[in-house]
Amino acid sequence: MPKNKGKGGKNRRRGKNENEGEKRELVFKEDGQEYAQVVKMLGNGRLEAVCFDGQRRLCHIRGKMRKKVWIAQGDIILIGLRDYQDDKGDVILKYTADEARNLKLYGELPDHAKINETDNFGEGDHDDDIQFDFTNDASGKAGSASESSSEEESDSDDD
Repeated sequence: MPKNKGKGGKNRRRGKNENEGEKRELVFKEDGQEYAQVVKMLGNGRLEAVCFDGQRRLCHIRGKMRKKVWIAQGDIILIGLRDYQDDKGDVILKYTADEARNLKLYGELPDHAKINETDNFGEGDHDDDIQFDFTNDASGKAGSASESSSEEESDSDDD
């Protein structure tokens, strides 16, 4: 049996990012592309994004980016639009926070785009505005629907 001369498998390279610190050239959108902000991560390489043209799209993370470029909620991305499906797109590039700020300075992104905040499009999506009433009744303990219904049943038995 031959002797192993390698240093192991892919787990050896897992923690390394070869070109993490490098400055890259700023990529602007072209025809058939649009800037967007991630609203929700859906799993299975898909996400929901709000494009800056005002439309919400279901986007697919391309294979070259999967498990190499981590995309989170609130990130600014560049998506490629599909000719045959207007409500879907493909993630081409993820912008860093510095690149997104530069795009905003150049006027590519609108002024209402929030770069570092994660919950920016969720005003109407969540049920956070539900109010609960925690007031106590006259006896000092919190009343519940089951207690009041049992009292009504006992009153009707007296008749």
